[in-house]
Order: sequence, then structure tokens, then C-alpha cells
Amino acid sequence: MLVLHASPHPDDELLGAPATLMALRDAGHEVLNVACSAEGVRRAEAEEACRRAGFGLVVLEGELEAELGRLAADAGLVVGPSPHDRHPEHERVGRALLAAGVERLWLWGLWGELRFPTTIVEYGEERLAEIVAALEAHESQLARNDYRRLVAGRGTAETVLAPERAFGFGSPGLAGPYAEATTEVVRGPDGWLLGAPRRLDPAEPFLDPTDIDMDWWLE
Repeated sequence: MLVLHASPHPDDELLGAPATLMALRDAGHEVLNVACSAEGVRRAEAEEACRRAGFGLVVLEGELEAELGRLAADAGLVVGPSPHDRHPEHERVGRALLAAGVERLWLWGLWGELRFPTTIVEYGEERLAEIVAALEAHESQLARNDYRRLVAGRGTAETVLAPERAFGFGSPGLAGPYAEATTEVVRGPDGWLLGAPRRLDPAEPFLDPTDIDMDWWLE
């Protein structure tokens, strides 16, 4: 299966949902990262980061919504930012994904709270080291703000937050030491439906969605 990841900026492929993408990669799925903006040194950094991460890379040069729609046509899964992620470029890409004819979306949140997480990936120190090693290719951004601390801290926090938000308050925490969550939405005949809460099985990543309408939140 082709997994398409929409990256608003170079480095978002390793900040948004990197453990999820790497788990899918390890299960034999092809991961193609679409950099929605990348010029000069940032393009070179994105190329090196994706090489380290084992992702393919496409840099968009045309109109955002049309190009994402064209690339997503062959994908079994599209991953990208929530349309409510506070950063204006993240929200712009999130809205473009909704309008691009995508059937199944896994949304991540970085700058804003991720509502309604459904799909959880637990990972350990080896995976964290792999994410950080790829992230370090984005030298220009780490010189400005050390996002390595964000990756580790966010992963720790999700071992507490993700299971209660996904499975209900009072659910036990995860052993971790790290976790990552995305919100799955699936396009049904009458609109978007929320995915089924679960721990990800990357070899069989999909379940039937719930009957919970998500149009009100997404739009």
C-alpha cells in the first residue's frame, strides 16, 4: 500500500506522526512524503531526512489542492495535519486534504490539541533514536529551536493522554516509554466518520469506522 504523507514544512514528516509512518514502513508499506514547501537548503535537508527515514519524497511545485489530489489518487492512506492545528500553513494543508477527494485520512496535531485520537502507536528508545537521527538532517531548524526535545516530550506525554482520549477516561496508561496518536476519519456515503479507536497493527492497519459523524468538526 502507498501511504502518502502531506508535510506543510520540511521537518513535519518527523514531527507530525513519524512513529506511525515508520511502523507502516516496517510493515512493507511504501511511505511517500509530500513536502508542500521546500526551497534551497531546506529542500536539501528534506532530501537527506527522508533518505535517513526510508521515505520517498516529492516536492510540490503546483497548486496545493490539485497536486495533493493527484498524488493521493494512488494512495491507500493519506496522513497529514489536522485542519485545526493552529499554525496557518498546517491548517491550510489540512483543509486541502479534506477537499482533495481523499477517502481515508489520519490526522496529527502538533501546535494544537489533537481532538478525538483513534489510532495509537507505542514505541521505544530505538525508534526514538531513529526519528531523532532523521530529524537531525534538518540542521537549519534545529539551530533555531531544538525539536528533538519536543519529539521525546510529546512521546512521553502521549503514553498518558492518548489512551484516555481514545478509549475513554479511566483507561489505563501505556507502558511506552513513548506513544503517538492520530485521528482517523473515513469518508462515508453521507460524510466523514470517525475511525475505530485501536492500537495500530501496521500489517492490518484498517478497521471499519464508527458511525460517529465528524463533518461538524472537520468543516
